Amino acid sequence: MKLTVNGQLRECDVANLADLWRSETADVDVASPRGFAISLNGIVVRRTSWPTTQLNDGDAVEIIRGMSGG
Repeated sequence: MKLTVNGQLRECDVANLADLWRSETADVDVASPRGFAISLNGIVVRRTSWPTTQLNDGDAVEIIRGMSGG
């Protein structure tokens, strides 16, 4: 399916937001989604709902990582 992830069109083979998060952070070596937020089509989705939030062709997803410091 085609998704727009952080402003870039991608062909993805994932079913839900949890799978997408794992796919997008695989090369960053992050063990936990703590500190991340995801919005789906402009609506923030609670982390507890990521595994049950299904993705559809054409969805727009923003994955944001909060960081402290200046």
